[in-house]
Amino acid sequence: MANAFTRTKSVEQSMADTDEPGHRLRKDLTWRDLIVFGVSVVIGAGIFTITVSTAGDKAGPAISLSFVMAAITCALAALCYAEFASTVPVAGSAYTFGYATFGEFLAWILGWDLILEFAVGAAVVSKGWSSYLGSVFGFSGGTVDVGSHTIDWGAILIVAVVTTLLALGTKLSSRVSAVITAIKVGVVLLVIVVGFFYIKSANYTPFVPPAEHAAGEKASVDSTLFSLMTGGGDSSYGWYGVLAAASIVFFAFIGFDVVATTAEETRNPRKDVPRGILGSLLIVTVLYVLVTIVVTGMANYKQLASSGGDSKNLADVFALNGVTWAEKVIAIGALAGLTTVVMVLMLGQSRVAFAMCRDGLLPRGLAKTNPQFGTPARLTVLIGVVVAVVAGFFPINKLEEMVNVGTLFAFIVVAAGVLVLRRTRPDLQRGFTVPGGPIIPVLAILACLWLMLNLSALTWIRFVVWMVIGVLLYLLYGMRHSMVGRRERGEAPGVGTDRSSDGPSGQQIRPGEETETARGESPSGT
Repeated sequence: MANAFTRTKSVEQSMADTDEPGHRLRKDLTWRDLIVFGVSVVIGAGIFTITVSTAGDKAGPAISLSFVMAAITCALAALCYAEFASTVPVAGSAYTFGYATFGEFLAWILGWDLILEFAVGAAVVSKGWSSYLGSVFGFSGGTVDVGSHTIDWGAILIVAVVTTLLALGTKLSSRVSAVITAIKVGVVLLVIVVGFFYIKSANYTPFVPPAEHAAGEKASVDSTLFSLMTGGGDSSYGWYGVLAAASIVFFAFIGFDVVATTAEETRNPRKDVPRGILGSLLIVTVLYVLVTIVVTGMANYKQLASSGGDSKNLADVFALNGVTWAEKVIAIGALAGLTTVVMVLMLGQSRVAFAMCRDGLLPRGLAKTNPQFGTPARLTVLIGVVVAVVAGFFPINKLEEMVNVGTLFAFIVVAAGVLVLRRTRPDLQRGFTVPGGPIIPVLAILACLWLMLNLSALTWIRFVVWMVIGVLLYLLYGMRHSMVGRRERGEAPGVGTDRSSDGPSGQQIRPGEETETARGESPSGT
């Protein structure tokens, strides 16, 4: 019997499980839908808020370099995701990939990691949506004070609407997302075009502002890990600031990996998933860099610095130039943008949790799909309630970096998993292969490690605490209820096949062969 920590779930078994009655997702999506999901989740809080505040507080005009650094890291990881998702087109993203390569324990850690990324990310963004709600409709924001507590009813509202859409069907969510994404991309293009006429070349000097910290200033847990290791102190401006900014604006790119979580619902995952991942990342990178160039040219970076605890946003930049009408337009774009970000983050969350429930590492009863809508409606509603409670009743303004460190860790494992699966299963059909042999996966690992080092020490402390909680949950529940473990012990029948067992229709599946599900087709051939 395999060790509980290192037992793997074969690619064939993962694919066969997608055909299990009552746990089957509907294949409705095309590569165009995936690009919409990718663009809709990435263009959101980052472009409307993080861009300006990070330029003012960390990097100055060099914020465009920070975005390029983050984009290169994401591109390297995206190539690895594309190969893995085209090889193992199953819900769960990095969790499923880790299960097939490194074993159950690391798969659990990755799943727990992705829960942090998607759930906390959705809660943070929904609070941002609530604040923009007030800007659009002319009131102070979507909050109300009840005694000594503040309830963010705006955040609860958007989570409830999004949860309903996701429960009713992925294709419906995609159509709604496409309409809203078109609105916010239009707003971003307007910002670029209008802002171009207010650029002052003097604002680009100095491009990398000199570091600003007193000679005897003591480092703190708010300093980046890299600056603590090298004696750089707090990372405001200078090259330490540019590096720290790259790790912060990485949050703006988070979500493109959600495309990989929808692989099981894609009609032709081997071709469509790589197109969706790479296409969406290319589009948003171009838009982000253009916005950063325009914004830092419109105002001096000192004018963009936070004051009194309040961070500047895109609307503030236009207000500094007397373009007051743009504030309302940008607020509408931000509201639209953040709507789809919450939607797609919660979609990713539900698909990762669905895969973990189907594998028994979380309560398996939650992995039931609705026969009418073809979605894990019960699980989606539960996730919606949790996110709504967190966003509506708890202050979570400082957790963005926790999302970053968790995502970067997942990227590292995916890149390493590509190398491992190439050696252990060279027979598998790959719809997309990362070019350059092992070079790009290795570069992806190094780039992600580099960005992780430039996150604050406090973020690392919180991340370790979250991981410890996850390990305890696995030891107390997941390890004993794992479907792979139960099959090994003879406590549960095999669904579909493992590498040496019968396929869904009783046929023996050998390495290199595929079931209809593995080819991205539904059992009916549609």
